[in-house]
Amino acid sequence: MTAERWAIDVRPSFPDGYRPGIAIVGAGDVVRKGHLPAYAKYGCNVVGMWTRRLEPALELQRRFSLPRVYATLEELLDDPAVEIVDVATPPEVRVELIRQALRAGKHVLAQKPLAPSLAEAAGIAGEAERRGLALAVNQNARWAPAWRAATLLVQQAAVGEVFAVTHLYDKAFDFVLAAPHVDAIPHFLLYDYSIHWIDISRCWLDGKEPWTVRALEHRTPNQPPEARSAWAGTIDVLYADGSSVVIRSVGRSATASPSCPFWIHGSEGTIRGSVLHGSDFVELERDGERFDVPLAGEWWPDGFAGSMGELITAIAEGREPYHSARHNLLSLELTLAACRSAEVGGAPASVMPPAPPPSASDRPRPGRRSPRR
Repeated sequence: MTAERWAIDVRPSFPDGYRPGIAIVGAGDVVRKGHLPAYAKYGCNVVGMWTRRLEPALELQRRFSLPRVYATLEELLDDPAVEIVDVATPPEVRVELIRQALRAGKHVLAQKPLAPSLAEAAGIAGEAERRGLALAVNQNARWAPAWRAATLLVQQAAVGEVFAVTHLYDKAFDFVLAAPHVDAIPHFLLYDYSIHWIDISRCWLDGKEPWTVRALEHRTPNQPPEARSAWAGTIDVLYADGSSVVIRSVGRSATASPSCPFWIHGSEGTIRGSVLHGSDFVELERDGERFDVPLAGEWWPDGFAGSMGELITAIAEGREPYHSARHNLLSLELTLAACRSAEVGGAPASVMPPAPPPSASDRPRPGRRSPRR
């Protein structure tokens, strides 16, 4: 067996000759450090942005040479140059913004978590499908180079059948102290942060049925008293066939080399790797041999380009995007189940199956042309 057999390309991809107009709603740190740098790097067609506070939008317009800052959301939605609305706002206003964009005939990339409840998420997923529009969830970590490499290896059955996924946060969460609005999110560690790790794990175990979720969150002795949220915890997902996912946060690791290592155990081999903080690597072990998988880029900003690139490609090809709202429902349900479990001291929370999609005959396919009201 040679390493060439497992050669993969983790770089974001876009369709030839198609760069639809993108308008961004929101101007927070994730837009400043993730969305706009990624779109600039990969030549995306950002036609403008809107946010309730004008000053941050104007600053980003100058920094990234954006053509336009819209005066109102209605002005953005009425602009025929806008094909995709990139909703990057706090979760409490996200669902209504998505609905307005869909009603205006726009495709949508929505920040995660998609909605506060599974019912609301299923509702807007169904609305997008009925309108023949693409609604994708910005689970940009699916395109973090190390995780993208692992996903492609899993899809090639490089380790056989995956039966166990393990993650560790060997890092400190002190960055939360500079973001009071993030620190104030209920179940920050489980709901807002770990949803990326929950999402990628269920992708690696795609097709299997999760059964229960157990979760705990707690403060550590060295956690700053001014921090409102718990930084340490565990998430344990058990599947019906005995497969499992374990995610553990140390909380405030005292290390000069922070990392987020992961392991994917399969029936024929193991994938080891890490993401974030300059720790990225992926190694495949199979048949007594080890292969280092070459990587390119970083989660920030390349993962954001991968997320938008997949949405644009899906629109161009008239298919459902890999990170569609429909596909993301299970990730959201596992996340909400973790929160429910933590609220009752780690008792197992059952996983309810998401609502089934409409039949193929009832569901229009998303395409380049967006129907207007």
